[in-house]
Amino acid sequence: MRVHVVSDVHGNSRDLAAAGNGADALVCLGDLVLFLDYADHSRGIFPDLFGVAHADTLVELRTARRFDEARELGRRLWAELDAAGHSREAVIEGAVRKQYAELFAAFPTPTYATYGNVDMPRLWPEYAGPGTTVLDGQRVEIGGRVFGFVGGGLTTPMRTPYEISDEEYAAKIEAVGEVDVLCTHIPPDVPELCYDTVARRFERGSSALLDAIRTTRPRYSLFGHVHQPLARRMRVGDTECVNVGHFNATGRPYVLTW
Repeated sequence: MRVHVVSDVHGNSRDLAAAGNGADALVCLGDLVLFLDYADHSRGIFPDLFGVAHADTLVELRTARRFDEARELGRRLWAELDAAGHSREAVIEGAVRKQYAELFAAFPTPTYATYGNVDMPRLWPEYAGPGTTVLDGQRVEIGGRVFGFVGGGLTTPMRTPYEISDEEYAAKIEAVGEVDVLCTHIPPDVPELCYDTVARRFERGSSALLDAIRTTRPRYSLFGHVHQPLARRMRVGDTECVNVGHFNATGRPYVLTW
């Protein structure tokens, strides 16, 4: 059995179309939407609307953890758009819908997917075809192994679209229970797995996920979210914890075989 796993697709529909080649199934761990590419500030919804210069400034502020100033810049730009008669919510949703139409069309059959923190879950049912199974706090059998899926991220100063409370996230982890492969968007709360060496900050990992790994001992814990992690894989007890990679940048899936 061969399963390909991707995460942090961020608009890369071209490579996504080939991500399932040679595999029995594709697993996607979320973050399909590209709001702003930190490596190329000309790509994404934000520069399309406000230009590259403002995107440069926003990245600079966020990287310096000057989140209040970043939010103030965003408020000013969106207010100018509103004043011109364009609703922020409608503009964002329209841009996300355009990306989702391309990305979901690129998924092979079968695909098993969960949400990332920048995704908009309420739109997924409109775009997920019959070959794509969306799971969140749920389990599925793939090739004789049980895979559990928990999507989304925890609350942060970034205020991305699908952030939930620690309690809600822990409840979804508990609902999944014992599985062979535990698939999440964010990593377990281990410093080496949560630190981004380029952004130079810790992303939020889940302590509930780490506890579940220690107690239920899945064969694998697969995740993404941290684009340039200090450690891409490490063992926690009996579990191999693997960051499957920043698919937007690499265009290559992680390969799981048994």
